[in-house]
Amino acid sequence: MWGGRFTGAVDPVMEAFNSSIGVDKVMWKQDLEGSRGYSHALEGAKVLSAAEGKAIREGLEKVKAEWEAGTFDIKASDEDIHMANERRLTELVGPEGGKIHTGRSRNDQVATDVRLWLRDEGAEQLSLLGGLLSVASERARAEVDAIMPGYTHLQRAQPVRWSHWIMNHAASWQRDARRLTSALERINEMPLGCGALAGNPFPIDREAMARDLGFTRPMPNSLDAVTDRDFIIEFSSWATMLMVHMSKFAEDLIAYGTAEFGFVSFADAYSTGSSLMPQKKNPDALELLRGKTARVLGNHTTLLTMMKGLPTAYNKDMQEDKRALFDTAATTRASLQIAAGVLSTLTVSRDRMRAALSAPLLATDLSDYLVLRGMPFREAHHVVGSAVKLAETKGCELPELSLEDYKSLSALFEADVVEVWDFEKAIERRDATGGTSRRAVLEQVAKMEAFVKAEVAGSS
Repeated sequence: MWGGRFTGAVDPVMEAFNSSIGVDKVMWKQDLEGSRGYSHALEGAKVLSAAEGKAIREGLEKVKAEWEAGTFDIKASDEDIHMANERRLTELVGPEGGKIHTGRSRNDQVATDVRLWLRDEGAEQLSLLGGLLSVASERARAEVDAIMPGYTHLQRAQPVRWSHWIMNHAASWQRDARRLTSALERINEMPLGCGALAGNPFPIDREAMARDLGFTRPMPNSLDAVTDRDFIIEFSSWATMLMVHMSKFAEDLIAYGTAEFGFVSFADAYSTGSSLMPQKKNPDALELLRGKTARVLGNHTTLLTMMKGLPTAYNKDMQEDKRALFDTAATTRASLQIAAGVLSTLTVSRDRMRAALSAPLLATDLSDYLVLRGMPFREAHHVVGSAVKLAETKGCELPELSLEDYKSLSALFEADVVEVWDFEKAIERRDATGGTSRRAVLEQVAKMEAFVKAEVAGSS
């Protein structure tokens, strides 16, 4: 590999310390694809003859077949996936195989491989995210009539539809889908043909090579092309935000699945038991979603810390980016599937949800009653606070106060105040866009379904 510059033996500990083949071998397909595209560029620049280009591409296909069949033999000398594939190519086609590295550095090669890999991986994860959004939309549409308490500070606040809660999480996942779509645009730029840092000395057509490999454009500056890891950090940032959303989703459902709430129960496929207590059914899938969020956040911190002090161009520190990237991608890929599985299979207890509704959740509606009769909201808020205190003093609920009790607080109260204490009507009154009425929630669902069809399913 290093030619005549080094003559001494390498410390075996250093050899293992320096090797990345155990991590970056997952990019074998992208590495071969990059070499295929580069062989065409070299042939176009007359660095390779047509016969040599054809022989190299046929050899690359044979290497690919070995990987696909699981028969590729990684040697101890294969420091990374680039060396492994080139070594095997040369074994198959002879010394001409070594020409594939003409004008190319592992610096632009690895940057290209990772972009190709992340382009494929990102598209697949966007498809999984679309699947999760579809599950959420389908469930919200089917269960739009289920109502439950909404919570702030984990205290009962106002009544909402179960479907409104679902679409709350879907809204955050929709932002995740848009962020990933945007990131994929920046990922799809080509570093190949930039050499180690100073560009390629041969007359290769980088624009044609970019088109051949499916990139939007070649990166315009060779130094930036080999040093840039923004695209990895951006994907990691996306993954971190996604997992924060997953953690919140999981935390809600973990609480809702307790005996104290009893709003939902989870399918056996996403639950486990206790090694000691036979009655237990634990929401392990959701707890792991919450726990793995910390893992992805840690990987993101690793990437930022690794890059923050490096000088321009490639440094060996950057070898560590792939371990964090691949682990994060594997975690988010599994998490998207687990979240969709949990959401699609859980069982809702409408009775427990409705039983958790209580009159104090409609205190704001009582304020609105007065506002609609001309009272300023701040004054109405004070009057209803007095009503709450009066009910506590009498040891009763707000609906149990008499009309005389209410009139003692404000002359604006009339006999129709009893209509305030209808949870369904309270939910339906919130009919503005984004609200909890049946129409408003189904509008959210319809818009989400259209988004998935137009912007997620259409891009995968």
